[in-house]
Amino acid sequence: MKLTPEQRIQLHEFNNLTKTLSFNMYDVCYTRTKEEREAYIAYIDDQYNSDRLTKILSTVSEIIGAHILNIANQDYVPQGASVTMLISEGPVVEVPTESFDESPGPLPDSVVMQLDKSHITVHTYPEYDPNESISTFRADIDVSTCGEISPLKALNYLIHSFEADIMTIDYRVRGFTRDINGHKLFIDHDISSIQNYIPDEVIEQYQMIDVNVYPEHIFHTKCKLKQFDLNNYLFGYTKDELTPEEQKTITAMLVTEMDEIFYGKNIASGSLEDS
Repeated sequence: MKLTPEQRIQLHEFNNLTKTLSFNMYDVCYTRTKEEREAYIAYIDDQYNSDRLTKILSTVSEIIGAHILNIANQDYVPQGASVTMLISEGPVVEVPTESFDESPGPLPDSVVMQLDKSHITVHTYPEYDPNESISTFRADIDVSTCGEISPLKALNYLIHSFEADIMTIDYRVRGFTRDINGHKLFIDHDISSIQNYIPDEVIEQYQMIDVNVYPEHIFHTKCKLKQFDLNNYLFGYTKDELTPEEQKTITAMLVTEMDEIFYGKNIASGSLEDS
């Protein structure tokens, strides 16, 4: 059943469709010494501690029109943090027509939570390669709702909340609901690509790949920054302090690391074949 932005389906009782957005971001850094690695991880832990993550998820909850029922958050030793929220949707008197559009969601003007029918979670994973001078930071955020507003409307805000070198985004609609005539609805909004929920200025910055399974309502988009500036991947100094040969070697290491994360496989030097 094809919907127009102006249409609103009258449902039989509650909307039982489960819409899940999974947003995974990666930050990559060159850390040539143990001290640099420890400093980078300490910086990440401070920037993305459970308090800040809770604020991010609270804004996500506000964007999708949910009420927070319960919050559990935790900072871990030696590193990492988690927040979980349980959320519920309040009575919807009038659903904004833009909630049906394939378009980026709003940005605010200015972490696991317990939900009645929905939840939002975030987990962070700082790590490093024991054989190479590469450290990475990954954050996994899941927004799962049973309601009329798609969690994709929170994607624009999430992208702006993290400085990501690579993003992996998944969206899936599961289950079914019924209209007042008992007819099953397996999705209640049109979608052709997650990219339609990402602003044009962000799309211009990233190389993107879509893998979508339309009959199953499964959508997948991977993003990797197009422009590479070595200064953005050095911690505590600039490339001017490196020799040209060092710059070339470090650049190759970082590019390989990002390609492996983006393509999801180990890459032999100078190729995209499995090593």
